[in-house]
Amino acid sequence: MADLSRQAAVERVERLVGTVESERMPVPVREVWVYGDVALGLDPVERLDVYLTKDVLMDGDADRADRFNAEYGVDGVGETVRADWAEAHPEYLRTNAGGYAAPEQCLAAHLLEEDEPVPVHLEVCNASFEDNVTQRLKGALAREHYEQVLDPRGACLWVEGRRSDEAFEKLRAGEYVFPTLAGALEMLGADSDEAERAADAVQAYRDDQEGTTVRGDVV
Repeated sequence: MADLSRQAAVERVERLVGTVESERMPVPVREVWVYGDVALGLDPVERLDVYLTKDVLMDGDADRADRFNAEYGVDGVGETVRADWAEAHPEYLRTNAGGYAAPEQCLAAHLLEEDEPVPVHLEVCNASFEDNVTQRLKGALAREHYEQVLDPRGACLWVEGRRSDEAFEKLRAGEYVFPTLAGALEMLGADSDEAERAADAVQAYRDDQEGTTVRGDVV
């Protein structure tokens, strides 16, 4: 895959936000952030990192769940993803290893193209980006699984139905100013040695990823 210009990367994120705004999603989406290359103002962009905050469905629909299980062999429709969404978009229905409808995979199928011009990583969690950054850092440092750190250098593009035109303009112009990843992690409480190890591990992990990747997280 060829690298994408920053302008093209921002346009791709704008289309993704537009889809979230205008179309029914498999689960309610509260926030859309970008982090990594495009937030740092790099040009070209080697990988597009997008973070979605989703809500957990509270109202189940047992009848529809049973029907989808019978027709598609998929559990959890009406419980983990919206039943009306699944009826409208069965082509985007995706499951986890246990056969349950997986919200993060369904979101990726709906929002991302099979032939994305640049690799995309979609991070999906029930917690806000800022809260998850803190939780992931604490867990990674405690277990010394440094590659699990979430890069805190991000920009919020859309929250609770409102788009930030200012954030998009800053992305286009490359105006966000962030410290190094190690410096950002130190600001969040990591000591300097831990921050350097974590930054190196995150970069190495990122370099090993190929194509579009998706990660679901619950905090």
